[in-house]
Amino acid sequence: MELIDTAIDGVYILKPRVFTDSRGYFFESYSKRVFEEKVGRVDFVQDNESMSRRGVVRGLHFQAPPFAQSKLVRCIRGRVLDVVVDIRVGSPTYGQHIAVELSDENKLQFFIPKGFAHGFAVLSDEAVFQYKCDEYYHPEAEGGLSALDPALGIDWRLTPSEILLSDKDLRNPSLSSFTSPFLP
Repeated sequence: MELIDTAIDGVYILKPRVFTDSRGYFFESYSKRVFEEKVGRVDFVQDNESMSRRGVVRGLHFQAPPFAQSKLVRCIRGRVLDVVVDIRVGSPTYGQHIAVELSDENKLQFFIPKGFAHGFAVLSDEAVFQYKCDEYYHPEAEGGLSALDPALGIDWRLTPSEILLSDKDLRNPSLSSFTSPFLP
């Protein structure tokens, strides 16, 4: 596995070694030993999967402390634009985002540490998205940012008429009216 740094410290793209032959392909999608050597110790406790159609934007979501989550995400069918926004108060990259295309073809994974809001947009007709979390889901700790906040400057690579958001995500606050629970 190759670890690719991003412009925000602690956020990584992971590129697996893929072995292909006439039968197809094989790769290790997760090895605790290799992950800890490259990224550090993270105790994943829950795996999630979603299926969405083109234009769906899920996010930007997070869980507040003490139930904050680190995530390791990947797209196993289709293509998504995966985005994280730094919401750590006092961080030199607060409010900045990183976006990476994840697909069944490139097999890239994205590691998102605690202190980031996370979301993705489906770019293909359909996408199946998987993620590992190091904390269980706690509905009382969930929060979000508006995925459409112009101040974030996210190009979701969809036309405005294509974007489909849940009612809950439509109510998420903009960065300027947001109070982050991730304090120094």
